[in-house]
Amino acid sequence: MAATMGRDKSAEKSLGVLHGRIKEARVLMVGAGGIGCELLKNLVLTGFGEIHIVDLDTIDLSNLNRQFLFRTEHIKKSKALVAKESAGRFNPNVKIEAYHDNIKDPRFNVAWFKTFGIVFNALDNLDARRHVNKMCLAANVPLIESGTTGFNGQVQVIKKGETECYDCTPKDPPKSFPVCTIRSTPSQPIHCIVWGKSYLFAEIFGTSEDEAPELDHSEDSENAKEVANLRKEAQALKRIRESMGSEDFPRLVFNKVFKEDIERLRSMEDMWKTKRAPEALDYDKLLEESLGCGPAVAQRDQVVWTTAENFAVFVDSLRRLSNRLDETRASAEVGNAAPILAFDKDDVDTLDFVVASANLRSHIFGIETRSKFDIKQMAGNIIPAIATTNAMTAGLCVLQAFKVMRDQLDKAKFAFLTRSTERVIASESLQKPNPHCATCGVAYATLLVDTKRAKLSDLVEDVLKAQLGYGDDFSVKREADLLYDVDEDVHLEKTFEELGVKADSFITISDEADKDARVDVVFSVIEQDAADDAKPISLPEELVIAKKPKKPVVETNGHAETNGKIDATMHTNGTTNGATKRKADEADLEDDITRKKGKVMEAANGTKDDVVVIEDDGAIVLD
Repeated sequence: MAATMGRDKSAEKSLGVLHGRIKEARVLMVGAGGIGCELLKNLVLTGFGEIHIVDLDTIDLSNLNRQFLFRTEHIKKSKALVAKESAGRFNPNVKIEAYHDNIKDPRFNVAWFKTFGIVFNALDNLDARRHVNKMCLAANVPLIESGTTGFNGQVQVIKKGETECYDCTPKDPPKSFPVCTIRSTPSQPIHCIVWGKSYLFAEIFGTSEDEAPELDHSEDSENAKEVANLRKEAQALKRIRESMGSEDFPRLVFNKVFKEDIERLRSMEDMWKTKRAPEALDYDKLLEESLGCGPAVAQRDQVVWTTAENFAVFVDSLRRLSNRLDETRASAEVGNAAPILAFDKDDVDTLDFVVASANLRSHIFGIETRSKFDIKQMAGNIIPAIATTNAMTAGLCVLQAFKVMRDQLDKAKFAFLTRSTERVIASESLQKPNPHCATCGVAYATLLVDTKRAKLSDLVEDVLKAQLGYGDDFSVKREADLLYDVDEDVHLEKTFEELGVKADSFITISDEADKDARVDVVFSVIEQDAADDAKPISLPEELVIAKKPKKPVVETNGHAETNGKIDATMHTNGTTNGATKRKADEADLEDDITRKKGKVMEAANGTKDDVVVIEDDGAIVLD
């Protein structure tokens, strides 16, 4: 108790009035990994009154060298729950709530985000970062975004309407492999991993390979014929997908990709004059060899599995994923987007499928197979971070949070931790929001809906047309589902419940008028029973929607062109913060994928003060 009072006394002297606000603050930290452990320790020791932690991941042996809240006995346990337990000992006066869950779970809705005074991001992937960015904008809660890679780190303050959001600055384009390398002539383990993740998994459980950012489908005179053949193979796989759930499904998939496709490639003799030809696999032979290989095989993540063991895991994971997709279909909501699954390095089922698929393909082409641990690193683009960098970045997060809590946003900075000849902290002023940003350049509002009574027509006619003054040219979407536009009106008489639009769903209204169009409006649905004599749908507050800004005209090579025709670059303080595409040859590729995405680079002029943060979603390229 005396130690706690002493700490509070010192903090009160240092922080003054702010110390009282900190003790009453309720904050959210998303991610309990490298940065998260350091950040949680800082928040607890600073005396933040109530801290909520969300993390879906579990503790792995590789985490222990830098995530100091965890010990050997914590391996396989929840990061969030163990972090709460460990950090709680530092300051028992702080209330800590932990959630072993995905931050994208519907229960973490806009209303929940609104209960926090500030949010800290300590994440390692683009998708989750973008989601939290959007939720904070919708809830109008300040966000402290951070990331590290090796010796480099960055901290960004994001506040709705006042600063750039995470999506305001264009990110480095997803990197890609030529499709023929991945599908026909792999020569490295990473080629087989990308094939398993971005082709096979996507074609069976997700979207078509044409949507995969890792695969380059550009054609030339030499590969046009092969690309056409590969598209035929993909169509055949789609037909096999229709038999999902049947007893023969694993055999059909296996024979298609590990036998028939390989035999077609082997028949192209000219392709193998200078390299080893692939050898097809036999389903029945491997089935016999794999007898006795139980589910425990997949738990041995640091051992390279035999071909028979990979076969057993492939068949088992294929069945697990098929059952999940069937369950998703059974509970599918009305709309025009088909149920799909997505690869996640922390999802055991999807990871097992990619590991087994990649290793079976590697065996076929005489390529070294890898352990589940190694493939997780490569497929998820994970690298071991440096503990000192995480600690310094976490410290910068708290210092920037102080400025936000003092309402001194003008003093907050976009901070960078870089290393040239020595470690240097650089910074630049926060930029104003990009008016053309699809995430923060929209209007966010709430919509009170009695989902059992309210029809889509009530939204279209009573709210959008009558109250907000929309014309006929607009669309209503729920994520990828088009619910309404002038040519798509079949859902008008369906209730929100029938459409699957429930509490905490997002509905986007896009004004498509030719003249004076307004920015998109993103409604967060709040479910509320209305009296029988009341309207089943209403706006709880007045909504003012700004007009879409005109696209600026930029001079390039003496000609004026709109931004839509120019490479996406942001001009800041007279410098171009554009992503410079890095070239890599095949020999450097394995080293390249060990670099975390979120990397910090110096700007094109080479000065230390002008740096650009480049984030991407972990895709890998071979130029």
